[in-house]
Order: sequence, then structure tokens, then C-alpha cells
Amino acid sequence: PADGYRVANVTVNGQLVTLPASGVLSVNSSDNVAVQFELITNPFTDISPDRYYYDAVLWAVYGGVTNGTTATTFAPYESCTRAQMVTFLWRAVGSPTPVNTRSPFIDVQDTSRYYYNAVLWAVENGITNGTTDNTFEPNEHVTRAQSVTFLYRMSNARAVSGANPFIDVAPTRYYYDAVLWALANGITNGTTATTFEPSEDCTRAQIVTFLYRYNNNVGIVQQ
Repeated sequence: PADGYRVANVTVNGQLVTLPASGVLSVNSSDNVAVQFELITNPFTDISPDRYYYDAVLWAVYGGVTNGTTATTFAPYESCTRAQMVTFLWRAVGSPTPVNTRSPFIDVQDTSRYYYNAVLWAVENGITNGTTDNTFEPNEHVTRAQSVTFLYRMSNARAVSGANPFIDVAPTRYYYDAVLWALANGITNGTTATTFEPSEDCTRAQIVTFLYRYNNNVGIVQQ
């Protein structure tokens, strides 16, 4: 689709089909495929086109990564939880079914929770190990350092070389390579030219922007 539009309906031989989570539809050379596009509209009263996260929010909402906090609000400056963060990542790669269906965490046992499969997927793919061996703390706020580290691990990227411009990111910290990788790949520029604020809560706007830039600059691989 052109900028500002998205795929609305796809028909194959006159029959409406549902696109798989991967976004890839297998057809034969003899099939008649028709695609209908629709204008992307902004349903949120708290999101304006002049904000850095505007395109990222619409991409995340129309891509099924998140639905907003209500039908008309996105709450861009609300802090994200660890559960929400791994769920955003999980949905972005197509919501794959985890191999292991039993949670190792005492605070992630309810299989009806929206984040249950996302947490298991994140653990088995080495994206997070939880806060301890048996706790995940799904309702704790996710930090900026944790967010870029989750993305870095999801990408399976190698550490990047280069100067570290941030005075608050020490080489001994677990997120050091992730922060430099995120900077090199245009996922974040920090909060200022010399600070990253790794321990600050990551907001909903920041997280969907990180994911949006990751998708554009690195490429999300459906799993």
C-alpha cells in the first residue's frame, strides 16, 4: 500500500481470505487475487500528527501490536509493564505458539492472561530470563535499558563497535551492547546527546517507536 493506506481485504478467486499472522499468503499462478486498500485514520484524541511517535502508533495499532488503552485514547506517556513489552514483541513477530507451555514463573501461572504465551515465547527465545529464576514480575514497569535489550536479543545481532556517547551507560552493565546497537541502528538516539537514562520507565510511545524503527531499519522476522 501507498503511504497512509493499509490492506483492508484480500480475495482469492472471489473468496474473501484472512491473511496469516506472517502476512504471507500462498497462491497459485492461476489464482485471481484482488486487494482492497483503505485510508489509515487516527482514532486517538491524544495522538497528533506532529508527534514523533504518530506513525509508530498507527503502525502498531493497525498491525495488531497494541490496541490502545480505550477506543479513543492511546495514553502515549503511560509507562509500559514488562508483560506489555514482551507481548508487543510477540505480536510483532506473528504471535507464535511457544514450544514449552508450562511457565517457570510463580507469578505467571494463569494461562488466560494475555501475556502468558508471550512470556513463554520470550523466555525460550532468550529475550528475557525473568527477574529471578522463578519470577517474571509482569506488572513491573519496563525500563528503557530492558526495552532495548529485549529488542537486541530478539534480533540475534552481534555487538557493534564505536564510541559510547552516553555518560550514564557503563561498559560493565548488561545493556551496554544493546544500547550501542540500538543507537547504531537508528532505534533510539537517547534522551539527550549524552544521556540514555537506562533506569527510566519506558513509555508506550517510546516502545512502539522502538519497534517501528526496528521494523524499518532491522526488519522484524515472522516466527
